[in-house]
Amino acid sequence: MAVYFHEKAPSFHIKDKKKLKQWIKESVVGEHFVVGDINFVFETDEKVYQANVKYLNHDWYTDVISFDYKEGKIINGDILISVDRVEDNAAKYGVSKEREIQRVMIHGVLHLCGYDDDTEKERDKMRKLEDLYLRLMEKIMKKE
Repeated sequence: MAVYFHEKAPSFHIKDKKKLKQWIKESVVGEHFVVGDINFVFETDEKVYQANVKYLNHDWYTDVISFDYKEGKIINGDILISVDRVEDNAAKYGVSKEREIQRVMIHGVLHLCGYDDDTEKERDKMRKLEDLYLRLMEKIMKKE
């Protein structure tokens, strides 16, 4: 039972893997679940787009797709992240790439925990939870 990182996008490298894994585990526990196997796959825009069309019948680019294999309270899943989309969004919103990567990572995890973002109310709830867990990440990163 673990958190895994698969860096498939060219010249992309995730930093602070140990702290990120701790953060994901603490966030999942904060939502009253247990970490099973969670795979983060960092890909190109085109690969994420192709998955969006193939598996979700969505004909658009997106920053994150979550595939939920939860078993009761045990969170298992694959989270596909477009590094290109994250970089564009970081520039658009004036945040660092690392911060935007973290935001989409926790967004994907929240989907695995059962949250949706189809309505404005659901999006607001997810945004508040993202912010909560991003603050937790800041605390973890400050620890040595």
